[in-house]
Amino acid sequence: MRSTQLRAFFAVAQAGGFSAAARAQHVSQPTLTSQVKALESTYGVELFQRVGRGVRLTETGAQLYALAARMAATESDALHLLKDEGAMRSGLIRIGAVSPFTAVDVFAQFSRAYPGVRIEARFGNSESVLEDLHAFRIDVAVVAQLEANSALHGLRLRRSPLLILIPRGHALAGSRALRIEKLHGERMVMREPGSTTRRALDAALAKARVAPKVAMELGSREAIIEAVAQGVGIGSVSEAAWRPDTRIRAARLSNASVWSETHVACLASRREARAVAAFLGAAREVAKRSDRM
Repeated sequence: MRSTQLRAFFAVAQAGGFSAAARAQHVSQPTLTSQVKALESTYGVELFQRVGRGVRLTETGAQLYALAARMAATESDALHLLKDEGAMRSGLIRIGAVSPFTAVDVFAQFSRAYPGVRIEARFGNSESVLEDLHAFRIDVAVVAQLEANSALHGLRLRRSPLLILIPRGHALAGSRALRIEKLHGERMVMREPGSTTRRALDAALAKARVAPKVAMELGSREAIIEAVAQGVGIGSVSEAAWRPDTRIRAARLSNASVWSETHVACLASRREARAVAAFLGAAREVAKRSDRM
């Protein structure tokens, strides 16, 4: 197997199609197609199933992709080690985060220390971000709750209480502190089930035997805030992610403890990689400031 064939396969798998991969790699589509076909022909396997204009990995292809992703990450780590004498004067680090609000202070700390390194960020819930981390699509994750996992290395960035967001004209909008029982029967705008914030709130509601009416499930804090502002229902966000909005009143729960945590995580096998270690160092500095507040 030639390394060029494996790189061609990896590029197509990562881009989701031959045309997209060719554009990303600045090569012709026939070049990539011939490399992948040669790889499949040599070993008598099918790596992709053609679906419309894109492709889908076969079971064998998915297994090979996992190995190729590890190899690509190792190659990237080696280049970081050698390039610019390891001084981090250039390069790229890929970050996955649950929200811009939870990660921007670490981004800023890292950029001040390493202004030549470009940050590429993607956002999603904790479940999808950790999936990207395990698949080597990102180098570091900034997520909510982080369960113990020997494959991961993590540190807690901050801990903040959950805020209840109430539309300005709502009957409960005058409360700065709210008993959790007041949410019973109320229309609520909730995060999707994969969100750790949703799980924490659901646990508190269940413990208090409170059953709100779920009016809508949305996949981002920004969407939750806008839906509350539009009067769809009551919502919730971490205090760390909240920015005052004149259309909304924010209250803390007075008789229930619901906390949102933010963690920075990487694969344990990559914690010493230069860019990853540098980002963890930036996160530790931010965590120290957060603890002093």
